[in-house]
Amino acid sequence: MRPPPTPLKFGYGTNGFTHHRLADVLAVLADLGYDGVALTLDHNHLDPYADDLPRRVAALARQLGRHGLDVTVETGAPYFLDRWNKHLPTLMSEGSEVRIDLLRRALRIAADLGSPTVHLCSGPAPEGLEEQDAFKRLAEGVEVVLESAEKYGVALAFEPEPYMFVDTVERCLRLGQLVGGHALFGITLDIGHAHCVEEHPLLDCVRRAAPRLRNVQIEDMRRGVHQHLEFGAGEIDFPAVLTALRELGHRGLVSVEIQGGSLDAPEVARRSIEFLRTAERAAAEL
Repeated sequence: MRPPPTPLKFGYGTNGFTHHRLADVLAVLADLGYDGVALTLDHNHLDPYADDLPRRVAALARQLGRHGLDVTVETGAPYFLDRWNKHLPTLMSEGSEVRIDLLRRALRIAADLGSPTVHLCSGPAPEGLEEQDAFKRLAEGVEVVLESAEKYGVALAFEPEPYMFVDTVERCLRLGQLVGGHALFGITLDIGHAHCVEEHPLLDCVRRAAPRLRNVQIEDMRRGVHQHLEFGAGEIDFPAVLTALRELGHRGLVSVEIQGGSLDAPEVARRSIEFLRTAERAAAEL
């Protein structure tokens, strides 16, 4: 007899709550019935360079437990390391040791919070660097970070991001091969991004990522336009996506990522969870 599909766990990204204190973000999400939170490390909610970081992390762990929320740690804050340039330095550029230090800090924080993963993305390749050399530098940097991942027992969840060096599932899988298929190298699949830029159909991307899938980010989007939209404002068939994730046995969070909704964050979060629960019921009927 075929086992029932895996229930999905829905989260919401703190980068969509930039005007709220972190404790208030957790309370809102718990009140709305979310299962978890995707925590972006930044100067606003949890600064990994704060002098009192251990105290803050311990307090956050208690808050997560009190609200019954799962957590995944993300490192995609665009200007966190460079005030002028988004996502710099990268693991491919000068100053890569700064990015490595951030990722090591993120892994330790993840371990202390009980997060199974740390999200990361490639950023842009240095201008003029040949593709094979960029892949080589990126793989070398990831391998260094994987040493810390082994120490803390936390997986890396690499996200293909539109218009970055690694922008597709195929290129992410190639990077996984370059690091020897390491068991702690996984994928964060952003559903909107896949619809936006991938050559393959969206559900094919889900299936291709599945063997290494650790996290899912979700929002609506239009083909060729990298703009995170509320559900129903784009082109994606969400019952079909949720059906695929359930049938593939995805156990990580499926986290809403609508960064532009911060001015109306509680209501955007409310509309999002209502939409996803409705889509989940429709998926169960497929």
